[in-house]
This record gives sequence, structure tokens and C-alpha cells, in this order.
Amino acid sequence: MLPRRGGPLSPATALRKLVIMLSIQGLAWNRIQWVVEHHNVIVTGATGAGKTYLACALANQACLKGHTTLYRRVTRLLDEIALARLDGTWPKLLDQLAKADVLVLDDWGLAPLTPQKRHDILEVLEDREGLRATIVTSQLPHPQWHEYIGDPTVADAILDRIVHRAYKVNLTGPSRRKPKTNPTED
Repeated sequence: MLPRRGGPLSPATALRKLVIMLSIQGLAWNRIQWVVEHHNVIVTGATGAGKTYLACALANQACLKGHTTLYRRVTRLLDEIALARLDGTWPKLLDQLAKADVLVLDDWGLAPLTPQKRHDILEVLEDREGLRATIVTSQLPHPQWHEYIGDPTVADAILDRIVHRAYKVNLTGPSRRKPKTNPTED
């Protein structure tokens, strides 16, 4: 949890406080040990809480330490996979996703998953499990992911590859996108 006393924090202050909290949990983000040990990071919270900001900060730190990273919004990734299946580049895309040291999957749980999309996500995660680090951001708390995925067998397989080797961070508080004051009208 990211405590809020006295109003919203600036992004820089929030990140400093979060780094302290993550260090307490054992996620030495500045040493990138979680990447080297192939752990995942799950960041949950309400819209505007800073999930993407944190995920990108972690990925950026990994880049600064020489690790390769890829960022994909889940809905767009699933569209990209569908096109790759049609044009024959699916194996190449799967290989690209598997080789990135850090893969950021942003906005997990925003759109329903069809059976094909469930299996596509499983394929991506299967190739990475225990070999690479994955960051997942979601508005859904991870205990609700099983229900969101739908198919119990596939849900078990997907969650087994994400949740058990993951640091879990839940961001709280109001949206950081919400203006602090109302803009004046001209």
C-alpha cells in the first residue's frame, strides 16, 4: 500500500516511498535482483493510481542495468497476436516476447478473454516462466483473476506462471490524473 497523508504525492515522492516499501518486501528494484532471479511483479490499484508509471519505472531501471524490456497493453498485444497468426509471424512474435528480460503487460483484465486469447496469453507466459521477469498491471485484484480468465483449467495454468513467483504491490488513493484544482474556463 502507498499511504497518503496530507493529500496526493508528487510522482517523484510517490516513487521514492514506493522504493522504500518494495525494499522492505525484498524487491531490490535498483539492483534488479528480481529480473536476474526471474521474478514477476504484479501491480494493482484503481484507475490513475500509478500502476503504469511504476511498471515503466521498474522496466526503465532494468534497461539502465542492461536488460531488454518490452511494454505491451494487453488488449493491443492480443490484437497483435491475432494479426501475427493470420500473417504467419506468430512464431517470430512469440520468440520476441519470450526473449525480453522484462515484459510489461499493462491493463490486464480490461476486456473479456475469448478461448483463443486465453491460450495465447498462456503461450506467452509459458515461454517466459522461470526464465524471464514479467510485470503485470491491473485494476482487478489478483484474487479475482481466476474468475476473469473464465476457464478454470487455463486460469490455473496462467496464474501458476504469474502469481507464485511475484512481488505484489497494491496502489491506493485517488487518481493521479485528477487535477488538483479545477481549470478556469475562458
